[in-house]
Amino acid sequence: MALLDVSDLHVAYGAIKALQGITFTIGEGEIVTLIGANGAGKSTSLRTISGLLRPVQGSVCFRGVDLTRMSVDKIVKLGISQVPEGRQIFPKLTVRENLEMGAFTRRDRNEINDSMERVFSSFPRLKERLHQLGGTLSGGEQQMLAIGRGLMSRPTLLLLDEPSMGLAPILVEEIFSIISQINSEGVSILLVEQNAAMALSVAHRGYVLETGKVALQGDASALLANPQVQEAYLGEG
Repeated sequence: MALLDVSDLHVAYGAIKALQGITFTIGEGEIVTLIGANGAGKSTSLRTISGLLRPVQGSVCFRGVDLTRMSVDKIVKLGISQVPEGRQIFPKLTVRENLEMGAFTRRDRNEINDSMERVFSSFPRLKERLHQLGGTLSGGEQQMLAIGRGLMSRPTLLLLDEPSMGLAPILVEEIFSIISQINSEGVSILLVEQNAAMALSVAHRGYVLETGKVALQGDASALLANPQVQEAYLGEG
């Protein structure tokens, strides 16, 4: 059984069909990436998995449990956490308070503190800025805080939406190195990313979305070598 099984998913914004029957899976311990142009349905897929959108048709199953009518907080409790596009940290809360917001479904203070220490092991810069307001952090630090907040719920599956957006190239490399590290510690990752080359370099498998449908799928290395992908998404050819 796959960790996550998305089957024949249809999602609409009014009359606009954002997803038109996409199907994909994520196995335990995998990084799977969704790539494609703006409007292809990548972020819509993440928002539907996390319960923010309801599908018109199809199903999302996590370890065999159907999520399609489940509330967001119950989905988080099951082990799915989303790091949204644009970071969406709380600018007037401190780093500590932002991280604590990520643990809103948890009650054991000792375990929450343990999770915070694990976040600091991945992002030591956050520990240095523990009492600093989130809005005063640099863009890279805010992205680290957003990912750290997502990890505070102890997810089995982490949904990452455009983690490199607006970051300098050197910070992009740092963020993706940390994503690989998080995965090596047992967290499965569904990655949506405009930087297709970087996404495919860290992923195990990938799906190319075009206008709400899966156009291509395969091992990340095969997609990187695919002339169609190179021309459309990697600026080659």
